[in-house]
Amino acid sequence: MTSLASTIAADIQPIRQSAIPAELGCALALAALADWLFYGHRIGLSLTLFAVATVCMSMLFNYATLDRRRAMVGAVILVAGLIPAIEELNALSFLILVAALAIALLFATSPETSGLADRARALRNFFLFGPFRVFLEALQVFNMSAFTRGIALWLLPATLGTVFVALFAAANPVIEQWLSLLNPKIILDHVSPPRVLFWTMMLALVWPFIHVRWRRRKLVVTDVAEAPVPPPLPPVVSIEFLGPSTILRSLILFNLLFAAQSVLDGLYLWGHVALPANMTYAAYAHRGAYPLIATALLAAAFVLVAMRPGGPAEKSTVIRPLVYLWVAQNVLLVASSILRLDLYVDIYMLTYWRIAAFIWMGLVALGLILIVARIALDRSNRWLVGANLIALTMVLYSASLVNFDAFIADYNLKHSSEMGGNGVKIDANYLLTLGPQALPAIDKVIALRGGDYCLAGRRDRLVEGQRQDLTWRAWGFRSWRLQRRLDAQAKSPPSNQPAG
Repeated sequence: MTSLASTIAADIQPIRQSAIPAELGCALALAALADWLFYGHRIGLSLTLFAVATVCMSMLFNYATLDRRRAMVGAVILVAGLIPAIEELNALSFLILVAALAIALLFATSPETSGLADRARALRNFFLFGPFRVFLEALQVFNMSAFTRGIALWLLPATLGTVFVALFAAANPVIEQWLSLLNPKIILDHVSPPRVLFWTMMLALVWPFIHVRWRRRKLVVTDVAEAPVPPPLPPVVSIEFLGPSTILRSLILFNLLFAAQSVLDGLYLWGHVALPANMTYAAYAHRGAYPLIATALLAAAFVLVAMRPGGPAEKSTVIRPLVYLWVAQNVLLVASSILRLDLYVDIYMLTYWRIAAFIWMGLVALGLILIVARIALDRSNRWLVGANLIALTMVLYSASLVNFDAFIADYNLKHSSEMGGNGVKIDANYLLTLGPQALPAIDKVIALRGGDYCLAGRRDRLVEGQRQDLTWRAWGFRSWRLQRRLDAQAKSPPSNQPAG
């Protein structure tokens, strides 16, 4: 009897040598466009323009491989990724834009890629190995196939060495002077090591979008000669270690421990019991964050292992209610942590890190609820991972559209003692660090205090920085809206200043 064994082989599409010169020229043109848009300039709307130009060039060279229906889906993903960058270019909107470009390209040019795992693998290879392909595939212009293996051996060391030397030159004037001696003077008038590094980096980044190559997985079936079937290996984890009795005892203990923690939170948060000596609300809130991360992760891991599909505890009428109770206590713990942080913020004001803590706690609570849903609906762990990824994507995308600078400034002003709130006195220095979006709140602080000429001078410098953000390369819809508000405020007659 013949048995079948499956192995995974990478099917790499052959390089179209006739298209390489045109593609390389297109990549150089995009690098030149990037030099004009980015090098020595502030980046804003220019990144969106460059992304659109890259997509147009990619569609031009890969038109024959496009799947029309999936290309429409990719176009929707691309537009969704462009919106946060147009609204305001920051680290999050930049990451969303890059991810949207790659995902849209995958949908449009790789119809055979299906399933979350295959797409994740394809995107991983795209980001990890794609930028290095230009140095090897560009050699096809010279038809140097005989030297491909030897060059490939030195490609990574040479590339990294060039990057290091360029960085050293940018930091050390002596090394920069040494390098200048190796180049003709006429080239040095327009070329510098940082600029060469910039062009090299841009070529590496745009090349995977121009010369698209996805690694496809195919099943290779081979015949294996008859052989005795070996005995099954002993399980790594014994049955008793994850048996129903062990799981039951664990859940009883965990529920008791979490109940004790919930009682303590109730005493301090709702019972108004004094905190221990030498502990402030800040320390209490800070200590609550890290144990929450550890306990939530351990709780989720234990539940997933204990209630694994097909496991002995999955159908138990005793264990399942205890799992639900324990997850509910985890959610309660998260809720008490959110309340603790809210009380702290109400007094000591809002910051970016505290907003991130709120978002993280909400995601933890949602993840725990999804674990219960997976167990109750008899879903797989893949469904759980997908649901959490969808929730995380929605939260990050929504966060990219929120003007946190203005929100923090308005919240801190409204809850400060100067405005009749429960919080401390408004920290004008922190408002200034938030940038131009905090200008409306800063104007209210100046009106409240009156005669604070130092704050007024620093406010004027922020206004000047806001005007610089309106240049077309750095333009953002959010900055444009703020400028309209400032212009309307400047045209309106000055209001009466409150008494000092």
